[in-house]
Amino acid sequence: MTATTPRTTVTEREARRVAEAAREQDWRKPSFAKELFLGRFRLDLIHPHPLPDEESVRRGEEFLAKLRAFCETEIDSARIEREARIPDEVVAGLKELGALGMKIDPKYGGLGLTQLYYNKALALAGSVSPAVGALLSAHQSIGVPQPLKLFGTQEQKDAFLPRCARTDISAFLLTEPDVGSDPARLATTAVPDGDDYVLDGVKLWTTNGVVADLLVVMARVPKSEGHKGGITAFVVEATAQGVTVENRNAFMGLRGIENGVTRFHRVRVPAAHRIGPEGAGLKIALTTLNTGRLSLPAMCAGAGKWCLKIAREWSAEREQWGKPVALHEAVGSKISFIAATTFALEAVLDLSSQMADEDRNDIRIEAALAKLYGSEMAWKMADELVQIRGGRGYETAESLRARGERPVPAEQILRDLRINRIFEGSTEIMHLLIAREAVDAHLSVAGDLIDPDKPLSAKARAGANAGVFYAKWLPKLVAGPGQLPTAYGEFKHGIDLSGHLRYVERTARKLARSTFYAMSRWQGRMETKQGFLGRIVDIGAELFAMSAACVRAERLWREGEHGREAYQLADAFCRQARIRVDELFGRLWTNTDDLDRKVVRTVLAGAYTWLEEGVLDPSGEGPWIADATPGASACENARRPFGS
Repeated sequence: MTATTPRTTVTEREARRVAEAAREQDWRKPSFAKELFLGRFRLDLIHPHPLPDEESVRRGEEFLAKLRAFCETEIDSARIEREARIPDEVVAGLKELGALGMKIDPKYGGLGLTQLYYNKALALAGSVSPAVGALLSAHQSIGVPQPLKLFGTQEQKDAFLPRCARTDISAFLLTEPDVGSDPARLATTAVPDGDDYVLDGVKLWTTNGVVADLLVVMARVPKSEGHKGGITAFVVEATAQGVTVENRNAFMGLRGIENGVTRFHRVRVPAAHRIGPEGAGLKIALTTLNTGRLSLPAMCAGAGKWCLKIAREWSAEREQWGKPVALHEAVGSKISFIAATTFALEAVLDLSSQMADEDRNDIRIEAALAKLYGSEMAWKMADELVQIRGGRGYETAESLRARGERPVPAEQILRDLRINRIFEGSTEIMHLLIAREAVDAHLSVAGDLIDPDKPLSAKARAGANAGVFYAKWLPKLVAGPGQLPTAYGEFKHGIDLSGHLRYVERTARKLARSTFYAMSRWQGRMETKQGFLGRIVDIGAELFAMSAACVRAERLWREGEHGREAYQLADAFCRQARIRVDELFGRLWTNTDDLDRKVVRTVLAGAYTWLEEGVLDPSGEGPWIADATPGASACENARRPFGS
């Protein structure tokens, strides 16, 4: 029989309690997206569009020029795809450029780029090779540099940041074979022993883990005398005794990515390498991701730009029935979607990035929306590109080259982009995470009313507080500037975008009313209505993207750079988005959610197994989830640091 790991049993309520404790509870700064979900369209928070200072632009553009030259001459994307590895000399060149330290302060040997230019660099590198983009992003967005920047001691920064800036690759290790987005069941332990902690456990899908020199590891510290315990973050040397990379994983896309399975067996980690206090690991991880998530939409925006370039060039060249395929409406609508959506994705990315740099706003929802929206829309754009290219879109670049045609890797970008809907929070998890933040104001005043564990006295106080809050809030959802024909008139230069902003304002109030109605209707069961919550979030994402697109278009108009074209793209995007929003609103209340739940239960009960007859399952034998029992590794260490 195959051994399996005993599962850690955690109730749904316990899991939610752990997740809630890790949330950043307070809102000390304004948030455009939070206000949007509350029905308040705070255009003043994003318009005029925030701008970077001249010095950061100079340094950013200087580095981008060097990175572009390096990518053009030194990175062979076809070779990375073919060999499923990034060559050592490429990584050595990136180190020499300082690309490992783009976000690290110059006093530690880094470049000190802003979030805006860091994302531009990721988009550039990722367009040449998504695997290279993933390497750089995992190292800096979620690896050692970012949590140390936010939570590390001065001693830790002095010890590790210079290494991360120039020589050492880092990785982030949270996921386990049986633990994904439910960290309450985390099984890796860190047991205090004198001045050390002793790590035991197995981590899965460790991006950069195969080649990393330094690891950020999340492990559970048992509660004991003198130790608060809880999920805790540590910096671990990849060469420490007892650390074994047991497998280098392979995927449908990102073939050059260095992602593996890492086992810890009695690994001693100095207490001085603990990041923050015990029990703060999840909060550190989530806070790190508040801006770290922007790396994925950066590469998604870059992918959109490439899709647009290929669609334009190919559709002008390819003729059918006497004219270029671009002029046939069935293909032209796809090109319009790609162009408009690319404009909007870059607008969302640049706006969120600049807000992160200014640090005047809380962007936790904006960054999450950017990740969610970017990953979903980029996948759709790549799929449309494959369709536009037809059979050539499905054919590999190497095959195209072999028969004498331009080796366009359209099918590769489709495969490479697919993981972004799963990386750093799947679309389904992002829906729930954003929904929780979106209804935070409601839960703050009325949460005790729907909490079965709260006594009647707490419910009574919550009822009184809720009455005061809603008496002030609900009347404001009846009318607003969106009903005034002259509102937002400054967004009109031949093409009129003011109507789209009025639509956003009206629709934000409608969205807030819908959320309130749902909470009143379902109360404590609201958290189980994941289909409804997902649609609420998707509507908010579209409204945020529309706002960003209009603000960006106005900025470009004022700067005199492609202003007319930007207005046209923003107009096209907003018209397309409004159709999607209206459809989502219709599906809030007219859907098959209840029936779907019944069908799922019947499927799980085995009543439909007759439907599976007539096919063969080519899957091999083995457990659904690999054994992750703590202990010594029986595998040869697959760790392969670059240059070794």
